[in-house]
Amino acid sequence: MGKLPRGKLRPDLLKRYIFNRLGIKDPKVLTGPAIGEDAAIIDLGEEVLVAHLDPITEAVSLIGWLAVNVVCNDIAVRGAKPRWLLQALYLPEGSDESLLNSITKQVDEAAKELNVSVVGGHSEVTPGLSRPFMAMVAIGTAPKGRYVTTRGAKPGDLVILTKGVGIEGTAILATDFERELLDKGVPMAVIERGKGYFKKVSVVREALSLAERGLANSMHDPTEGGVLGGVAELAYASGTTIVIYRDKLPISEETSSICRALGLDPLKLMSSGSLLATIPPPKVDEALEELRKLGVRATVIGEVTEAKGSLVEVRGRGCLKVFDVYVEDELVKLWARNRYKGSKG
Repeated sequence: MGKLPRGKLRPDLLKRYIFNRLGIKDPKVLTGPAIGEDAAIIDLGEEVLVAHLDPITEAVSLIGWLAVNVVCNDIAVRGAKPRWLLQALYLPEGSDESLLNSITKQVDEAAKELNVSVVGGHSEVTPGLSRPFMAMVAIGTAPKGRYVTTRGAKPGDLVILTKGVGIEGTAILATDFERELLDKGVPMAVIERGKGYFKKVSVVREALSLAERGLANSMHDPTEGGVLGGVAELAYASGTTIVIYRDKLPISEETSSICRALGLDPLKLMSSGSLLATIPPPKVDEALEELRKLGVRATVIGEVTEAKGSLVEVRGRGCLKVFDVYVEDELVKLWARNRYKGSKG
């Protein structure tokens, strides 16, 4: 047995140590742990209960806000409305009370904005930590006939992406790596605009809108591994290949400038806020119009095809083929490089 690599566990480790050690089999579990699937789906009769847990380990200043929004995204892409939260907060020894105040204030504000309730959890000061960590469970419900899965993508579907590439990662980099970005010549105006991306990380409204109208065959919230990782997971779960066109990918000036300065690939940067959905061609115009009414920009970035060896083909300026469902996130690599040296301020 070797040492485990950083970041989320690779698929081979999940299969070896997690997926075959899940206790009893409950027939009420319609979707359980699986690569690429965003949340568990449990049969309650006329409704399904949707539940998911997400950790926030690669952010500091925005940890409370992200903990609520990221996990609620995973409920919403199932077509379920997030309703209840349970939080676990781990603070480093020597933390000032102001840190606790900041994190819980963010949780409260984000929960109120999404109209959800924190109903339990655990908080402690933990020896050995260099920065705070947080995990959040979200629970929601949906009509039984309306839930959506990642594995539902079908050949012929068009792939849409809302907002742009690397929303969450841009907000974290601009906030937690401000000093390093300034040292590398990124203008303060660009950094300040990047910080504002934290307001874009929710996909709850757009995901629920697509689900309620039956417009999406599948939806996915691309988190660790970015849009490229999210597309790979979607393709893996649905047993397809997905072709993405590089010139169609919306990458903002802020994301591009920040990633270029730090030597990062925006396609592999944490991307909560960038909803991926596959839509049957006859429904694409309606889907884009519904999103436009919500004030959400959406772009057709590719298409789903029959499986042909690779999971993803990124075409344009050559053809990049992705065969591995695991894509290491650029932010994870950056934190490993910095070892949290207090980059902000």
